[in-house]
Amino acid sequence: MENDPLANALSKIKNYERARKKEVEVRPASKLLGQILELMVGEGYIGGYERVEDGRGGIYRVKLLGKINDCGVIKPRHAVKHLEFEKWEKRYLPASNFGMLVVSTPKGVMHNWRAKEEGLGGRLIAYVW
Repeated sequence: MENDPLANALSKIKNYERARKKEVEVRPASKLLGQILELMVGEGYIGGYERVEDGRGGIYRVKLLGKINDCGVIKPRHAVKHLEFEKWEKRYLPASNFGMLVVSTPKGVMHNWRAKEEGLGGRLIAYVW
């Protein structure tokens, strides 16, 4: 039974990455998952993705590059101020300037360092490294 589609999608991506697969299909396709995949493409963690309509919520077909060590959702979704990012980076990322936290801000979904640059806080959604 799927209670958290985002957690299931990131877990499936991580498992396929560890099995050295080249491609994975995750469902259901949501806007939030699409925005997170877009950030992962921008940082070079995945090769690309495409949305395929199947009449049941859609599928994202993701091309894997073998560059993800770990990824997952952050539960509960902690509220974070723009001056508190370092505390959360220490908790979820293995080293300074290694990996990224995905943050939902009033200006959309973005990386933790971009949110710091713009002086925005928000809710922590996921981590990738």
